[in-house]
Order: sequence, then structure tokens, then C-alpha cells
Amino acid sequence: MGNTVFADTNMNKPNSNINPPSECPMHNKTETLNRPSECPVQHDKSDEVNPYNMMPPANQQPSPGQPFSLSVQRQVSSIPRAMPDGSTEFWVYPSQQMFWNAMLRKGWKWNDEDIKQKDMEDIIKIHNANNEQAWQEVLKWEALHAKECGHPRLKSFGGKATQYSPRARIRSWLGYELPFDRHDWIVDRCGKEVKYIIDYYDGGEVDSKYQFAMLDVRPALNSFENAWDRMKVMYMRYRYQFIGDNEQPKKLTT
Repeated sequence: MGNTVFADTNMNKPNSNINPPSECPMHNKTETLNRPSECPVQHDKSDEVNPYNMMPPANQQPSPGQPFSLSVQRQVSSIPRAMPDGSTEFWVYPSQQMFWNAMLRKGWKWNDEDIKQKDMEDIIKIHNANNEQAWQEVLKWEALHAKECGHPRLKSFGGKATQYSPRARIRSWLGYELPFDRHDWIVDRCGKEVKYIIDYYDGGEVDSKYQFAMLDVRPALNSFENAWDRMKVMYMRYRYQFIGDNEQPKKLTT
């Protein structure tokens, strides 16, 4: 989250020549929990696209000429989804096969890449860890409103990799790299919709937890409340980073 962000960790691509689809998202379990919910992969729009995750019906079928079989197992995320009827489900990440098919829809050609079955396994782990980290950063912002709502949920999201946020553009003018991806998440704060912007920056090598990206997560500047939250966080960071040491109680000496 930059200067007004809470987080800075995530994941890298095992093969830099592979361009997977945009990341998908991701506690109190005080509500009735139902079946898991579909997790998105961004792609061209059609009449069948789910408006909550920009994803078509799950395609678990191997593609023509696919060089190896891929797992169709899907992992349930820790990210609660706000349902229209007020119940809670959990977003479900795409399988390796779904991810492969999504990459093909976006124009990727597997025969142009030196890709192995293990690469797809790593991509899925990176993808899932990336979104879990993003949700944890959203929860840090939502902690500012814990009294108002103790169980925020993710309502919808979408990838905007080519639509850079104003902050990302300003950073690029100052000489910093542009993010490799952007997501806009809509969080249901107990009936109130709150928009978050997430910029994903390349953080280097993938670590043992499949993390590599640096996340800039913050509420969108589309309401006074969001702007006030960002100002509060900026002040807190300044207070405890620059003048906090001077306000520590002095130890008594004998």
C-alpha cells in the first residue's frame, strides 16, 4: 500500500514468458455459510460472463492438442463473498485446467512456450497466495471500521491491468516501475459498498510461500470516508515512524 498502504508482500511468476490471466480474489464466520463461490479470471466479455467475477461458466475440459493433463481440483479461499440473499459463501480459486483455458482465451499459445506441467501448478499457487495476501491487506483497512462492521465480505472484483491508477502513473513519472496488474475490489461493509484499488508490483524472486509481489492496497478516493481513512493512516504512519521513538516512556535509572 505505498505511503498510505498497509501491505507490501506477495508473489512472482515461475516463468516470466507466461502471461496468466489477471489475479482473482479471494472472519468471523458468524453467518450461515453455504457452498463456495466461483473465483474469477478476467477475459473478453460475453452474455454468459458473471458480472461479479468477469468469468464464464467453469471450463474444465482439456484444450485441443494440450500437451499434458492438468488438475481440475479447486481450492476454497478464505475470502468470504457477500451474496444477494445476505448469506456468505467463500470464493473458490480456478483449477489448473481452468487457468490454462483462460490463458488460451486471452491469446496465449502454449506451443510458443517451454512450459511444463509443474509450471501450471506453481502458477496456481502464486495466484492463490497473491489474492489471500490482498484480502489480508483489505482487512487491515477494514479494521478501522471494526465497530461498524466486524465481518466485511468481498462482493465483486475485476482486473484492470492496462488501466493504471493515478497513483501508479504518478509513481512512474517519478521513475518507479508501473504495476504488472491492477484489481478493483468491491467490499461489502455490512451493507455499505467500499471500493478498493490494488496495484501489483514485481517484487523479485518467488519465496517458499509462493510470494513475490508488492501490493499497494488502499480505498479508492471516491468518497469522503475513504479519503479520511487514507489521511488517518498516513498520519499514523508518520507519527509512529518518525516521531514515535521520541515519545517512548523513558526508563528509570537507579
